[in-house]
Amino acid sequence: MLKLKFILPAVLIVIASCNQKVYNPKGEGASGIPSDSLFVVLKINDVTKTGEQPKLQFTVHNEHSAEKSFCKWHTPFEPLMSKYLDIRDENGIEVAYKGPMAKRIMPPPAESYLVVKPKDTISANLDLLNAYQLEVGKKYTVSYNSSAVSGIKALNVVTFKYIK
Repeated sequence: MLKLKFILPAVLIVIASCNQKVYNPKGEGASGIPSDSLFVVLKINDVTKTGEQPKLQFTVHNEHSAEKSFCKWHTPFEPLMSKYLDIRDENGIEVAYKGPMAKRIMPPPAESYLVVKPKDTISANLDLLNAYQLEVGKKYTVSYNSSAVSGIKALNVVTFKYIK
């Protein structure tokens, strides 16, 4: 009976590991982004001095042969109306968001969507000082947090230092 307590869990582990599914490379890219999805790449200068604007470039990519659309809500493609970025300092402390917060009607109306042509990109810039309380002398990490609203997923996070 004692051997059965050890053998049975081992057999179950072996059986469970045999049933692991692996995504087909045609269905999902190496980045984890489904191949039929749009994706965003974030860019910012490594260092921003006081008096300069820490501008985040937000570029949506369509690598497909057909037009794709996304909801511009919670992106820089509309006036600032929500906290769609997570910004943390080098200690992991979240930076305070000081911008507006708007409630929306659901589902989004047709004019809330932007189209990206095949094999094309569209970009928008955001001055982070308009929405976040940044402190001089700190290093920050910026990530996009609103994929569920816009339908676009970020491929990366960016870091920058805000100095005198």
